[in-house]
Parts: sequence; structure tokens; C-alpha cells
Amino acid sequence: MVPAMTKADLAKLIRSIPDFPKPGILFRDITPLLKDHKGFEAAVDLLCVELPTPVDYVVAIEARGYLLGAPLAYRLGAGLIPVRKPGKLPFTTLREDYVLEYGTNSLEVHSDALERGNRVIIVDDLLATGGTAAATKTLIERLGGQVLAAGFLIELAALGGRAKLEPTPVKTLLTY
Repeated sequence: MVPAMTKADLAKLIRSIPDFPKPGILFRDITPLLKDHKGFEAAVDLLCVELPTPVDYVVAIEARGYLLGAPLAYRLGAGLIPVRKPGKLPFTTLREDYVLEYGTNSLEVHSDALERGNRVIIVDDLLATGGTAAATKTLIERLGGQVLAAGFLIELAALGGRAKLEPTPVKTLLTY
């Protein structure tokens, strides 16, 4: 599968919104990319090329990670495992807390989401400080999964999130 667009083409579909959600933040809005069918398809195809295979599951992080995780799982012939905020999954769960710059949060996954040794990749739209992705990685490892890589549409490199995932390979399409 050869993507119809390049990473530079994808970058043109990302809208930058200053002072959202609060003053001083430059928000990278992916909705123009998602609405452009060629851009969306190219983003999924490029991630497929970047990420290791074979893989048993794509682990997608709530909520925008689902937008990339579902088509990626389909293309890779893998299952999809959602990681959600507390209280959103109906079965028994494992929970992992993580630190934000302004407090803490938690993520959960079903306790039977995978079996020991399953090969997975973690997917989300954005890698910033890395707390969410690192908590997800911890959950998968607690279940006995093998995290092959983590893939993101965008990385905010100055925030250092990549370091929290080491030694797991991190693949990103766009870096700001």
C-alpha cells in the first residue's frame, strides 16, 4: 500500500489554533485531516508502513485514538482494544493512574483484553508529555502483552513524551 499523500501533505491539513483550550496553548486540530478522505486514508496508510507487523491488537486510547486505531486495526488484520477513562467499560478492569501537569487521571482496560504474549501497538492522535501513553503501556504489560511500538499522528517533541515510553519504539507522522 503506497500512501497517496506525503507527511508534508498531511501537515497542511492540521489546523493550529492559538490559546485553546487556554491562553498560551497552541492546539493542533486534526479535524480538517479527518474530513479530507485522502488525508485520513494517507494518515492510516503511513502509520501502517511505520508500525511493526505482525500484530495481534491495536490498543487505542480514548477518544481521538479510536479515530486512528479502528481503521489501523482493520488494515493490519488485528483486533482493537479500547483504553478508556474510569467507569466507561462494562466488565472488570485494570486501572492505571498517571500524573498530569495539573493533577492526576486514570485509564482502564478490560481485565481479559488480551492474553500473555499478545503482540500489540498503542495508538493515539497526539504524543505530548507521554503520561497517557505510558499509563496505557503499563496496563498492557500488566496483562502480559508485548508492546511492539507506539504510533501517533502528531508529536509535540518539546514536551518530552517519547522518553516516558522508552525503550518502546515511538513512530510519529508529524513533529512540532
